[in-house]
Order: sequence, then C-alpha cells, then structure tokens
Amino acid sequence: MKDALFLRLRKRLAVQPQAMITLGDICQLFWDGEREEALKRMPIYQTKPTDGNLIIIDIMQVIKRLRSVYPDVELDVQGAPQIIVEVLNSRKKSNPILVAMVWLLLFIGSGLAIMNFHTDVSMMQVHERIYYLITGEKSYQPLWMQIPYSIGIGLGMILFFNHIFQKKINEEPSPLEVELFMYQQNLDQYYLQNENKENQRTKK
Repeated sequence: MKDALFLRLRKRLAVQPQAMITLGDICQLFWDGEREEALKRMPIYQTKPTDGNLIIIDIMQVIKRLRSVYPDVELDVQGAPQIIVEVLNSRKKSNPILVAMVWLLLFIGSGLAIMNFHTDVSMMQVHERIYYLITGEKSYQPLWMQIPYSIGIGLGMILFFNHIFQKKINEEPSPLEVELFMYQQNLDQYYLQNENKENQRTKK
C-alpha cells in the first residue's frame, strides 16, 4: 500500500463498563476515505470488570492489531506512545448531611485561618494606627475601615479563584485549576509508568 497511515494516540479516553474500545476511540487517523472509516470501527480492546477503573493501551498493541489486518501498510505514528482509558463506574449519590458537615468544617477552618493570620500580623492595631493617621482620633473599632476591608477579602478571593459559584469570570484558569491540572498530569505520568505491564519486565 503506497499511502501511509498516519495515527496519533489521544491522551485520555473515558468509557462505560464492558465497552468495546475501537481504533477510532483511541486514535486520530488520516488515510483515505473508505479504509479510514473501516479502521475507526476496528476493535482494539474489550474492557472487563477485572480491569478496574484505569486501563493503559500501548501503541504497540495498536500496531500489532493493524499489522494483523494490513501487514504491508506503512505506518506514521505520532504523539504519545500510550493512552489512559478511564472506566466510568457508577458513582454513589452524595449524602447531603455529609456534604453539609464537610462544608461547615471547611468554612470554620478557613475562618479560623484568616483570623489567626490577622492576629499574627496585628491587623487590628494596623487599622487603629491608619485610622489615627487619617483622622487624628483614636478608635478601637474603626468600622468604616474594617467593614470595607472584610468585603474586599471576599471579593479578592472571588477574583483569585476566578469563579462565582459555577460561573467563571473570564477564560483564564484560576491558580486552583492550574494546580489541579498539574496534579492530574503527575497522576497520569505515574499511571503510565507503573500500570503499563509492558514497561515492567523481570528476567528470570
């Protein structure tokens, strides 16, 4: 066959339990029209209950399968050598009482953290000093400074995390989203290194 088959593994795929994974699911393909569509339907792997919720499919599995059908095809493989397949098992519904307890715990914990920080940096004395410098009068409760300051903390957190409930303020990712992305990248690297049996071989 003269025309080369270009294929690139996707980085991640989510499937339902007991799903049949086809070549079109895990790869981007470029060939001619008829053969390309046929290749997309080619079965590669059947998920099993014993697989757990993560499966690693290596490019070598794909090449072996292609060679069994098209032994003379010229392959041009690009991109990552492995793909992570996540099996979406049914999740239990969240318990509203447990959610409320966790929310309350986080709310109290974050409030205590903010108060302890302000105590450490003597924020009360700072406000009193600023009030005295501006007005020339001493006040142990400069509320016209403390109330806007408290509102500003809340607005600052909204801007920092770039979210108002489920709605994003702009398209820029928040620091939390960046950290979660980096965590997911490290997790994927761990899975690729440790869950792929082809990467681990013991010679007896």
